[in-house]
Amino acid sequence: MPFLQALDPFEPAPLLYLILTCPVKLLLQQTYRILTFLRTSPTPLDHPIRIVCISDTHSLTADVPPGDILIHAGDLTNDGSIPSIQEQINWLASLPHNHKIAISGNHDTYFDPRTRPSLPEADREGRLEWNGIHYLQHNSVTLTISTPSSEPSGTAKSRRIRVYGAPQLPACGSFATNAFQYPRGMDAWSETIPSDTDVLVTHTPPKHHLDLPLPSGMGCEHLYDEVKRVKPLLHVFGHIHRGAGQAVCWWDECENAYARGMQRASGWTRGLLDWKLWREGVRVVVYGIRGLLWDKVWGGQRRNTRLVNAAQMHGNTGKLRKRVEVVDI
Repeated sequence: MPFLQALDPFEPAPLLYLILTCPVKLLLQQTYRILTFLRTSPTPLDHPIRIVCISDTHSLTADVPPGDILIHAGDLTNDGSIPSIQEQINWLASLPHNHKIAISGNHDTYFDPRTRPSLPEADREGRLEWNGIHYLQHNSVTLTISTPSSEPSGTAKSRRIRVYGAPQLPACGSFATNAFQYPRGMDAWSETIPSDTDVLVTHTPPKHHLDLPLPSGMGCEHLYDEVKRVKPLLHVFGHIHRGAGQAVCWWDECENAYARGMQRASGWTRGLLDWKLWREGVRVVVYGIRGLLWDKVWGGQRRNTRLVNAAQMHGNTGKLRKRVEVVDI
């Protein structure tokens, strides 16, 4: 029966299916989300930089608000051909942002030499003109941003932001046509992101964060570990259309307990009898409330990373209906 099974790996599983297969994890995840949602948003640094985030436009265009930096986190196109990619580049180049960054997604077939042969010869001939857009593929760019000063003199201030982009993602389809895939469970991330990265751009999400809720998620657990190691100010991604939005990883004991709990095996009986899973759930509550009190009562904020799933596509409808995400850092 449809309400008892997960039909599409890119669509959320029905609630009844989750209750019957992973009730404790469902409770853990919802508790974690509520406690982190209630905490105060991270305070921007002096002279904040406005970053506008989009992803998964799939050959369509959207109304994009102004900002200092525009980031596109992959799946520029549907077919991955040079003509389609160039059309998206031309659209991005026409926008007023002073700095623009793009990476590839699994649908941007041309960029991966392994999937490029799947395109008709006419669609993989020619040269892309980036028109000032920074295309990142396992590399970084350092941007200098001038921001208005709050001082009476009105002298502009400048900040340097280092952005690293990488397109690889766990397998989600045919290796012949989906670019930059690696076998699910393989570690394609450890020690790959420079430790001085301020803004990280990937196509896949870190597992269980703005990912499909349950039972397993489509994001990457090894990417999560790497983000935790580097702790950038901002991590922008897409890929999971239903996960669009913003969240914050506070990198505290509540976060650690949530990550450990979500790694436990699923199952109705196994979950209910798994005392280690229940223990992590209790820790999420205890440390989550402690972090909330520290935030609301004493006004302290731990080191954190703001996460943005910038997917514009609404599910698999073929229409861009998601809000463009805007972040000040």
